Amino acid sequence: MGFGRRLPEFITGSSSNKFTVTAAAAFIVLSLVLIATVCSPISYLPLKFALSGTKPPEQTCESREQRSSYLKHRSPELPPYLLSKLQEYERRHRRCGPLSESFNTTSPLGTHNDFSDGEFRTDDCKFVVYSPSQGLGNRILGLSSTFLYALLTNRVLLVDFGPDMEDLFCEPFPNSTWYLPETFPFLFQLQTHRFRASYSYGNLLKRGKIDQDGDSSSSPALLQIFLQDKYNEYDKLFFKDENQGFVERVPWLVLIHDGYFIPCLFQMQSFRSELEKLFPDQETVFHHLVKYLFSPSNQAWGQITGFYEAYLAKAEERIGFQIRVFEPKQTPFTAVMKQITSCTQKHRLILPQSDEVTLRNEKSKSILVASLSRKYYEEIDWMYGTRRRQSTGIAVYQASHEGKQHSGDNSHNMKAWMDIYLLSTSDVLVTSSMSTFGYVAAGIAGVKPWIVMIPDPYHPRGANESACERAINLEPCFHFPPWFAYPDPPGTGGPVGRCEDVSWGLKLVGGHKTRR
Repeated sequence: MGFGRRLPEFITGSSSNKFTVTAAAAFIVLSLVLIATVCSPISYLPLKFALSGTKPPEQTCESREQRSSYLKHRSPELPPYLLSKLQEYERRHRRCGPLSESFNTTSPLGTHNDFSDGEFRTDDCKFVVYSPSQGLGNRILGLSSTFLYALLTNRVLLVDFGPDMEDLFCEPFPNSTWYLPETFPFLFQLQTHRFRASYSYGNLLKRGKIDQDGDSSSSPALLQIFLQDKYNEYDKLFFKDENQGFVERVPWLVLIHDGYFIPCLFQMQSFRSELEKLFPDQETVFHHLVKYLFSPSNQAWGQITGFYEAYLAKAEERIGFQIRVFEPKQTPFTAVMKQITSCTQKHRLILPQSDEVTLRNEKSKSILVASLSRKYYEEIDWMYGTRRRQSTGIAVYQASHEGKQHSGDNSHNMKAWMDIYLLSTSDVLVTSSMSTFGYVAAGIAGVKPWIVMIPDPYHPRGANESACERAINLEPCFHFPPWFAYPDPPGTGGPVGRCEDVSWGLKLVGGHKTRR
């Protein structure tokens, strides 16, 4: 959540710019800041910009310029209508966003303590704040969904990132910022039960403050939309067409979620026509969004390209294994490895040792293993690397192994982002069922992954089910859709169907037939 962000190097005196600030000089600087605060209007800039001027530093995003040399699959061109809407959005973000004169002079945020009476407005600008809580893969999916909702509803997207997300991404929108201002009221309360009780759409419905058609004598200035996996039947009514009229009148929305709810937007008649114009090919929605929004920062890009050049660049083929086991204590290591090896052998992703003649003529391969556990790297290295290194050009690598997921840890998120992007440089991807991490890597890569069905003690699979299944497209799965967002019948050409890896989930399928 939105805690104070790291100060710029010229203030902290980093190792790259060592200097001594005397107590007197520090006192003068702090005095000037206090005087400016008292005598000037409240600043709504993120701290890292507010302390260094009114505009973010002009800095080239190296990954945006160089990534095409590392991502092996050429991206399809942006549809012309989508391109025009993105350009329109960027103009709106500059006009309404935190670095704009309009935002800083006309927004009453920070001067009041209550949003309930609908008094506070910001000209014709409306906003949606994305507030995450889960891991990096979930956050990227959730933020992509929120941005598309902003695009459809003419809102400005702001993000409530804390220090754990520092220096992961380049700013996506030119000459502006997407950071939520640190003076935003209730900044530290956006995900608390108290805030939800007072401002969530579901609770307002439940308490009878508005009816299920979204009618109310007045609309609040701020509304929380709670869409996490434990959202209730009232929260889910956000995805009903008839309720969007009320939501549309609210100038400030705060979305609490970490999932890919875009399939539900395609099921809403109020959005479907516009979505079909934006994305004529509904199997590349996430691919376009994730590449537009998420470019590694220069710091992250340096780590990504450094590892790539050292270990992966010389191979003629790169294979990425993304292994995620959600219940390691209840899921035997041997059972997971059995699924992985069955998949690679059946589909000849890596030839068996017995095929020595073919192996001698094979391309050199670099295998990247992305997993919290080192055990999977060691086993795959023994199977495909160490045993074969003398006769074949196969090498196995792992960039990090954190043991477990660490919430609120910037170093952990930086390593996760590095793993995701390194996986996206693969020619062949093998990912894990239900893993948002794998969805993101495949989306950036533009590679349809082989999804290994990781044994799940709570949702056992049939004995005859295959070890892995090739994804029909690049679209992620929405794991917790509302009951009424049912898929279109197979063969009808509807945009939504069941997921390959989550039987109760929904994904965009275009004209593909999927299980019901």
